[in-house]
Amino acid sequence: MARQFSDVMIGSIELFCLAAELESFTGAAAQAGLTPAAVSRAIGRLEERLQVRLFVRNTRKVRLTDGGRAYFAQCKQALDQLLEAERELTGRQAAPAGVVRISVPTTLGHHGLLRLLPGFRKQYPQVRIDVQLSNRNIDFTAEGFDLAVRARAQPDSGLVARKLMDAPLVVVAAPGYLAHAGTPAALEDLARHECIQFVLPSTGQRVPWAFRQDGQDLDVVTDGSYTCSEDLLGVATLARAGAGLVQTYRFIVEDDLRSGALVELLTPFAGRSRPFSLIYPGNRHMPLKVRVFIEYVLKALGDR
Repeated sequence: MARQFSDVMIGSIELFCLAAELESFTGAAAQAGLTPAAVSRAIGRLEERLQVRLFVRNTRKVRLTDGGRAYFAQCKQALDQLLEAERELTGRQAAPAGVVRISVPTTLGHHGLLRLLPGFRKQYPQVRIDVQLSNRNIDFTAEGFDLAVRARAQPDSGLVARKLMDAPLVVVAAPGYLAHAGTPAALEDLARHECIQFVLPSTGQRVPWAFRQDGQDLDVVTDGSYTCSEDLLGVATLARAGAGLVQTYRFIVEDDLRSGALVELLTPFAGRSRPFSLIYPGNRHMPLKVRVFIEYVLKALGDR
């Protein structure tokens, strides 16, 4: 195999990643024991090789361009993999270490995964967790994520999906709303109620409500004066305020059902659920820090 990178170019990539992390050529120079001019020359060599501008520079700090961010994500991943391969070979990584970056939907983030993190770090204190609470699909490579949790499968065939849990769906409303609007007893009654709508950001379509009737799965299109998008937690907040009925995940409203702030409805037609999965690239070397995180989360959230 012919050499693609000289020792100088590998060093330039390391300095580029350091400057990107610190947002400073001076800081990178101090940490590397070099002069700021030497760091600037190293970045210049990279930009000349790539024919792409990597940083926007000003007198106080530097920031990555769009191309620089994409390049940094892949370079950082490659350097981390080289470092871990060396540690595993020499036995120097007795414990998982480094940063695990994960994207989690707001629903399971606030009502599940975030609560697990202190216990994970108690077991693995050298691993740091960078969590993005987001309901959008992500680009693992360009954005530098190790993992994502999603309720709906992504079409990318290069991704591995490990099922975390099946999340039961429930229809709920506040007692105040039911006092003046009445309590629905059949699916046909939904047409006479305010049914709070959630719109999928990826499609712009309202999500049908899912029921089971006479052993058959049934999707019902509902309507109402309130529509939420992006964050599913918003529909539960509207329901608590008495805006109408909503179908949501049971784990979001469990405390409200126990306290009586919300009432479960249409229980004879319940039984539907949606799966949450842990997703990650299948064609990428998996660092030890990511493997132990996956095992911990699967054990904690599995069988729910």
